[in-house]
Amino acid sequence: MDRRIAAMLIAGGAGMVSTLTHAQAQNDAPALEEVTVTGSRVITNGDYSPTPVTVVSTQEVLAAQPGTLADALNILPVFSGSRGSGSNPTSTGTVSAGNASANQLNLRNVGAIRTLVLLDGLRVPPTLINGIVDVDLIPQMLVQRVDTVTGGVSAVYGSDAISGVVNYILNKKFQGLETRVNGGVSDYGDANKYNAAIAAGTALFDGRGHIEASYEYRKEEGIASRSDRPYMNLVGVAGSVPGAPSPGSAQNPYEMYSDLRQAQYPFGGLIRSGIYTNQTFSSDGVLSPFAAGTPTGTNGLQIGGGGGYYDSSLLAPMEGHQYFGRFQFDFTDRLQGYVQIAGNIKSNEVFGEYLLYDRNFSAQNAFLSPTYQAAMQAAGQATFRMTGLLQTGPRFESNSESDQRVYTAGLKGSLGEYDWGVSYVFGTTQLETALGRNVNAQRLAYALDAVRDSGGNIVCNITLTNPSLGQDCVPLNVFGPTAANAAAFDYVMQPTRFAGETNMSDVSAYISGSPFDNWAGPVNVALSAEYRDQSFEGESDGEPSNVLNCAGLGIRFNNCRDGDPIWIQSFADVPKVSQNVWETALEFGVPLVKDSVNLSAAGRYTSYNTSGDYWTWKFGVDWQVLDSLRFRATRSRDIRAPTLSDLYAPDNFVYVQPTDLLTGTSPRVQSRDRSNQILTAEIGNTVTAGFVWRPMPELSVALDGYRIVVSDAITQVNGATTAFQNQCYASGGTSPYCELQDRPNGFTDTSAANAVTAWYNVWLNISEIETYGADLEVNWNSTLFDRPLAIRFLGAYQPHIYYRQPNLPVTDQGGVGFGPLGAAASPSVRLTGLVRFQPVENFTVDLMQRWRNAMDLGGDPTQSWVSNHVESFATTNINVAYQHRTGAMTMEYYVNVQNVFNADAPNGAYSGNGTRAGLRDGFAMSDSPLGRFYLAGINVKL
Repeated sequence: MDRRIAAMLIAGGAGMVSTLTHAQAQNDAPALEEVTVTGSRVITNGDYSPTPVTVVSTQEVLAAQPGTLADALNILPVFSGSRGSGSNPTSTGTVSAGNASANQLNLRNVGAIRTLVLLDGLRVPPTLINGIVDVDLIPQMLVQRVDTVTGGVSAVYGSDAISGVVNYILNKKFQGLETRVNGGVSDYGDANKYNAAIAAGTALFDGRGHIEASYEYRKEEGIASRSDRPYMNLVGVAGSVPGAPSPGSAQNPYEMYSDLRQAQYPFGGLIRSGIYTNQTFSSDGVLSPFAAGTPTGTNGLQIGGGGGYYDSSLLAPMEGHQYFGRFQFDFTDRLQGYVQIAGNIKSNEVFGEYLLYDRNFSAQNAFLSPTYQAAMQAAGQATFRMTGLLQTGPRFESNSESDQRVYTAGLKGSLGEYDWGVSYVFGTTQLETALGRNVNAQRLAYALDAVRDSGGNIVCNITLTNPSLGQDCVPLNVFGPTAANAAAFDYVMQPTRFAGETNMSDVSAYISGSPFDNWAGPVNVALSAEYRDQSFEGESDGEPSNVLNCAGLGIRFNNCRDGDPIWIQSFADVPKVSQNVWETALEFGVPLVKDSVNLSAAGRYTSYNTSGDYWTWKFGVDWQVLDSLRFRATRSRDIRAPTLSDLYAPDNFVYVQPTDLLTGTSPRVQSRDRSNQILTAEIGNTVTAGFVWRPMPELSVALDGYRIVVSDAITQVNGATTAFQNQCYASGGTSPYCELQDRPNGFTDTSAANAVTAWYNVWLNISEIETYGADLEVNWNSTLFDRPLAIRFLGAYQPHIYYRQPNLPVTDQGGVGFGPLGAAASPSVRLTGLVRFQPVENFTVDLMQRWRNAMDLGGDPTQSWVSNHVESFATTNINVAYQHRTGAMTMEYYVNVQNVFNADAPNGAYSGNGTRAGLRDGFAMSDSPLGRFYLAGINVKL
């Protein structure tokens, strides 16, 4: 390996790629002559990079964590808050932008949208309307290494690089044929995973050309229900003082409970009015008194008892096909061209709520026993109200299918002492989200109104009074836990779909070189320019504008309200929207003291047609004090422009049940998302400083501190958040935060009749985000019993993530497990240790230990808790591999056990999700609920 590359891998980042790799990797690694260090266009030797860069080889991380490369990268402590199959978003919410399980990378947990993803230094087009890249697009078989820049680099790469950059570097000289096959299963006998991949490459035209391609098939069966893990026992948060007002206040502090039930929604239904009030159909057709559980300080929530609960997906099933092809050709020794295509066809499936109802019924409903009908008739009772959950019915189901393709072409060459390049990237994603079991409110009203026809058959009333409106209606029996039938569910729960298309075109060019030398050496300069255009459009057959107009619908018993949406979950149509940006940048690398002190500087001008013009810049200094000691520091100004989703996403909604702190109720109401077309870019200011110490060839230590402040941060403000509610009510209704909710009687009436009717989530430039911390990496390569041994230790310390908003107390999400709008866990200490030992030739053992510290359940300073605590969590992985050669073929067999000691993810929950126990939460998103997992595989290389 070239000495300059070796120097970069050892000292150019927060660390070093382990030098102990499989013999195959050592023998087959492509011979590169020079690289460009990620984070700069003018630094080609990592010894002189002032920016922290963590460099890992694909073989290294996949040996410790087999599976997707995204899962493997998340073992690095610099990543925190990444989302994937174990996340908790809804399928229609803004957090997911239509895909609840897109694989997203998040540096320092300040938002995946603030982490820029590159492939060989070029921006990867977004998968979703909110700008997120699903990194399952990356051709894992051909990735040689991954560079993670932990510092702002917008001046070099443009918008979004506030917290850093993840740059996937391809092996562009792959030779031969390689296949990989593996499969695994959890200790519980579920969550099966299968993976099969192939890659091939060869030189053409006497070595002037090269072609390579790969294909990978992945299937993960997931975990369909939270109840499949015994410790996931309906965990939720509620007030701790029964009868006290304002859950989360000092008089009624929050507490985390298990076996949390919704007392008002039992599976057999709960009668709420008339002579049978507080009776439930605990068995089909038979009433009995409701068995109440232990009350909590949150209205309607009880511990145990006969109340209902949810049981949603724990890990989302996934199936994917990733493909890639590349051809490059050297026209001359100084001119090379290439074309490539990358694609990912992927589906994710999520199971959510049971059908929940709150309806008025006829006292003569045909499914009621004659005894109950007669008793209510004798009492003069014509109707009764009943609420419940239908556990035996299908859960709400969302299937997101994405087809993303990225086409890239480019030329690069040299003119004298200058290198140049020009590239074109076009990315397109078709995303279809099908809600397979969406509740049609009109059909539900028809199906619940059951009568007998002239022949004594039970039918829907609408089929007798207006057959044209309900000719296919199947009556739904909810009077008992198992009374309903599949045909009725099929009638009430209909499929709806949303299809969207995201496109991005990007043209970029650069020229770099050394125009002159100064007293200390060559001065390097790079000039670059880029034009980028992005668009989105979508169509839906389940729009929120499809609302009930009760006149003439034939819905009885006040079960219709004008303006209510027909569909319980919805997407809105999105007419084509777009934005474009022009950028130009200049970068310098200037030696100040020969072989000792180097200065780098970059500036970029950016002009968005939607959100304005901006300057970004970066300065860095690198000081080689001794041969063994180097100091480095950077200061940057970075931006993230609002995405198309921030600016133009139409109103969508989901139903939620947070606690209304004004009335103490928890009504099931809409939570509506709203975009904002007057948003401007948020501004990031980042400082990094650290050192790399290599006291001996076998040992290196890197420590870097950082501070990031994001002003005018684009934040989705959620009206149901405790702090916003408290601010509104304390103002008597004058606070602007009161505009984030609807209620009938203003903000002084605390009766249940004034319960909230809708919450709003709005994007605003009103926040400031600040975080700081340090990253540590230690690498030691030596021998044990004269056999190769490599140890790598990575640590991240991030004590605080402050969110500041006008007229509100500062929220600190550092060291916190849960937060509003899908905020991910942020352990303040994250540690990963990697050990590789080769006890005998061709036999390798890899060990990995991960640990995070204990966390608070919530970071809202206005909340009070009985115990605001989530336990610490640690897991151990082991991988054993044996390799042998047969002629030109190299085979490797391996067995991997993840979470060797089957540690349970500690229980935890968000304070706003108590009424959705079993649907959300149960564990912090930084933790895996998978349990012990066994995986075996074989790799073959020709």
